[in-house]
Amino acid sequence: MCQVLHVSRSGYYAWARRTPSPRAQRRQQRLAHIQAVYAASQGRYGSPKIAAQLRRDGECIGEKTVAQLMHQAGLQARVVRRYKATTSSRHAFPVADNLLAQRFTAPRPHAVWMGDITYIGTDEGWLYLATLEDLATRQIVGWALEPYMTQDLTLAALDRAVARHRPPAGVLHHSDRGSQYAAYAYQARIARHRMVGSMSRKGNCYDNACIESWHSLIKKELIYLSHFHTRAEARSAIFEYIEIFYNRQRIHSALGYRTPAEAAQDTLTA
Repeated sequence: MCQVLHVSRSGYYAWARRTPSPRAQRRQQRLAHIQAVYAASQGRYGSPKIAAQLRRDGECIGEKTVAQLMHQAGLQARVVRRYKATTSSRHAFPVADNLLAQRFTAPRPHAVWMGDITYIGTDEGWLYLATLEDLATRQIVGWALEPYMTQDLTLAALDRAVARHRPPAGVLHHSDRGSQYAAYAYQARIARHRMVGSMSRKGNCYDNACIESWHSLIKKELIYLSHFHTRAEARSAIFEYIEIFYNRQRIHSALGYRTPAEAAQDTLTA
């Protein structure tokens, strides 16, 4: 081989015994760190979030460097198809005014909650997921899963959110015009919890964009990448995604690359 490559035997053995350069060692350390963050996110993070997480961990590194190392290692965020909406506003229930008016900021936690429903397919049949997201912290404050898309589903998510967080009076509760949210029982429950109702305009998905975006996220990062044999299997995976990964571990660009739990905690200590 030395003859074919026109190198000396001594040169080959010197190369073989040479320890990696400091630059090569640094590159390997960075790649190992990138792989660890990528694995912890279960392949959900691309280079922007991995770079942000590395900086949170004390690593001085740019997004372009992370993207280059990920490309060389064959790592890329998992991306899949979009999902379709499930809202039907064909009902006779009263509809609240759109008080949110696409102002997707909130001065504090529990000032604005946004609700929506999406669906999950399993071999046993459909599961429907109702969630409530806090606009200030992007935390999922309440959620529920049921085989049927009824007002009981949305009521369960709302009651769990209230029991868990005990919000003050005056929370702006924003949702689409779906019958599950416009139903008399649901609106009565909002009033009992001293919330103010708000609903999107007809056919305008942008009025509820933040929670729509969150459902798109769980579809992209979990649902479309999984095959659930049973509803119980789906419930377990969704619990892990919401309560362990999303709320407590997943950094959010809109929060300055903090997790929803950190954003909530920071407001308490500010």
